[in-house]
Amino acid sequence: MGRKPLVRPGHRLPDQEVGCELAVFAVPRSSRTEVAGMHGDALRIRVAAPPVEGVANEAIRRFVADSLGISISDVSVVSGATGRRKRLSVSGVDRMSAMSRLLPDPDLIVTRTS
Repeated sequence: MGRKPLVRPGHRLPDQEVGCELAVFAVPRSSRTEVAGMHGDALRIRVAAPPVEGVANEAIRRFVADSLGISISDVSVVSGATGRRKRLSVSGVDRMSAMSRLLPDPDLIVTRTS
């Protein structure tokens, strides 16, 4: 029996599924949707969509899913839906793989020891 990977305290992914949680700092109404590096421990994602009625959240989910080669249903906003700081739950990709695919410069990847 293998251990289930933790996504966040109190939330577990189904058995045998790999996943991670990503911190995101959103910058809505940008000229294009892209990762613009790090903002503290969060990915700074510029998003072309406006922050109205969840449009920017949907654009971020779609961008992350497309960048990681997974379905949009595998990416969900678990907190921060109405703010700039968000936490995304990503199924099917571990954190290091996700960060290396999303960040243009691998030297920007922040690793956690806890």
